[in-house]
Amino acid sequence: MSDSPATTAADLIRAYYAAFNAGDRDAMLALLSDDVVHDLNQGARETGREAFAAFMRRMDTSYRERLDDIVVMTSGDGTRAAAEYVVHGEYVADDAGLPPARGQRYVLPGGAFFAIRDGRITRVSNYYNLEDWIAQVG
Repeated sequence: MSDSPATTAADLIRAYYAAFNAGDRDAMLALLSDDVVHDLNQGARETGREAFAAFMRRMDTSYRERLDDIVVMTSGDGTRAAAEYVVHGEYVADDAGLPPARGQRYVLPGGAFFAIRDGRITRVSNYYNLEDWIAQVG
């Protein structure tokens, strides 16, 4: 008996977050489609796996993060998923347009929406409360 599309989608999203928490960016990128769309929290839309890789390099320069309490929800047909989590992070280097980094620690709830096609993630839309983050690190 094969897994349902919803179970397969949930496993894909769990693998994505496991790779994130392990710091394995290559494993994360392997789960994305070539034309992945990345909606940045309160920011622009970027398209393509290389743009996603560049974003992760920028993030890894300024932040050390781990996601806990990850809950994954999927549509029955496995084409959509959502995740809720808690970010435990440290702000280690200045990020453009944000307060100066001094190793501040933060805990922040967040979430993401995903689109899935042919066993790959085709869209990642991340959401968190930027004002809450600024209050914690400012």
